[in-house]
Amino acid sequence: MIDSLHIEDLGVIEETDLVLSPGLNALTGETGAGKTMVLTSLGLLLGERAETTAVRTGADRALVEGAFALDPASRAADRAREAGAELDEDLLLASRTVPASGRSRAHLGGRSVPSSVLADVGNHLVSVHGQADQLRLRSAAAQRAALDSLGGPEHAALCREYARAYRARRAAAEALETWRSGAAERAAEVARLRTWLEAVEELDPEPGEDTALTAEAERLDHAEDLRRAATTARTALTGDEDAVGDDPDVTGLIAAADRALAPVTGVDPALTELAGRVHQLGILAADVSAELTEYLAGLDADPARLAWVQNRRGALSRALRELGGPAQEIDDVDALLALSRAWAERLTEIDGPQDGQTRLTEALAASDAELAGLAQRLTAAREGLAARLEEAVTAELEGLQMKGSRLVVALDALDEPGPTGAETVALQLVSHPGAPALALGKGASGGELSRIMLALEVVLADASQTLGDQDQSAQEPENLYPRTFVFDEIDAGVGGRAAREIGRRLARLARRNQVVVVTHLAQVAAWADTQLVVRKRIDPAPDASADGAATGATAPRTRTSVVRVEGEERVTELARMLSGHDDSEAALRHAAELLDEARVAESQE
Repeated sequence: MIDSLHIEDLGVIEETDLVLSPGLNALTGETGAGKTMVLTSLGLLLGERAETTAVRTGADRALVEGAFALDPASRAADRAREAGAELDEDLLLASRTVPASGRSRAHLGGRSVPSSVLADVGNHLVSVHGQADQLRLRSAAAQRAALDSLGGPEHAALCREYARAYRARRAAAEALETWRSGAAERAAEVARLRTWLEAVEELDPEPGEDTALTAEAERLDHAEDLRRAATTARTALTGDEDAVGDDPDVTGLIAAADRALAPVTGVDPALTELAGRVHQLGILAADVSAELTEYLAGLDADPARLAWVQNRRGALSRALRELGGPAQEIDDVDALLALSRAWAERLTEIDGPQDGQTRLTEALAASDAELAGLAQRLTAAREGLAARLEEAVTAELEGLQMKGSRLVVALDALDEPGPTGAETVALQLVSHPGAPALALGKGASGGELSRIMLALEVVLADASQTLGDQDQSAQEPENLYPRTFVFDEIDAGVGGRAAREIGRRLARLARRNQVVVVTHLAQVAAWADTQLVVRKRIDPAPDASADGAATGATAPRTRTSVVRVEGEERVTELARMLSGHDDSEAALRHAAELLDEARVAESQE
């Protein structure tokens, strides 16, 4: 919602401020007073192209500043924050500077931004309907969204379900296409996997085998050194069985010490403890000697076994280097066995009993069937909504002095379902009986087009309110930040009853939205909650110098201001709009009647 506007040196406007109300705001004033410049200022804040010719004559630059009230959690607020803007609680400040020469500058929330950002944010806040302005419902996507909005939460859920099914179907099609395009690569992969698995099967390695063979090779390679060391150690412990003589050995010497200490065991505690330790030494020496004997008995110095071990280690080493491809590093046999299990799983996946193509084809067929069913349901729902929209908008057009005109919602089937449905949605106008249905904007004048947009917006707003009232489960608070609709030239070529009906519908739309209308008709302005009058005055030229010579700056100055009128001032302004005179008694009475009529009608609706 637009909270306020500040304009400096734009066209005929030297400086003015506008404060808008949440409801219906009527902008009135004599032709040429500067109403167009007010809309131009708003367009600048919405990212429209800046023309240097709009700068007031003699000024260095034009400045437009605006304050927008919006929900901090809204899409517009999110887009503004993405651009680095900051919100002042619920207000977003925007400005546009247009120099007399050079490029314009845009600011949003205290940050310099491209004008395209203003357009992105403004698109969520304001809809401008006028001869030279873009329409909110100009695109096929917007027209489809408008039609779908009539369906309420249930229809929105159907649209989301269709969109999900479409994404799933596209993913299934892409997976199948990827599978088909990679057929040659998969065949090569199958051949590689089979070769590697056959090599592993032929080698038949055991877990930890490479580590065990390394230890065995080390032992066999040093068998004589190991035998010599073990024999010498055993002889030192227990003596040489084949030796002649009585050479001392560790076991015998410890036994002698044990025997010497045995008689005095128990006499002295200290010596008793030492005797126990000597006895333990004897037991430990005997155990080590026995194990050395077993080790010597099992020590094999077989050269044939050593050769086999070395050959086996070489085969395992080659497998670790060659299998898995050049990019695959295999550290040991355990890693090779783990990889072979992964290779077998991958081979089953791409070359199993039910191959990938069959599986993906079946998945795509299932997605096609689901999408077709949802597309049929969505099309049927849209056909019903189209009939409702045509009837409601056509009825509104009758009251807007466009008798014989009717809205047509064209649903054209697509060759295949798209991301939003199986048909396109186009809003068209039949301008009179027997005329062809033409796209909006092609079969109507600027004023008629604005009235068509008004009819559409009123119908959509009424539907939104009805659906909200029916949804008793909704706990959302009332929207405190309504969208803004701007209508220009909406009353072109109409008057009397048609003008009153335009005002009535603008007031209906303003119940839940902020509406700004530029109008020349009192019958429309009388329905406004706030009436702003654009007034122009021409200041006389400065006096000549005392000697009668021109001072050099003698041109009169045109100044424009925007004021809010209430009470008697408003009646006077409406009288001027009715008759061209603000002091006509008849016009003043008629103006007061229009205001009373609008108030009564508003209270009854």
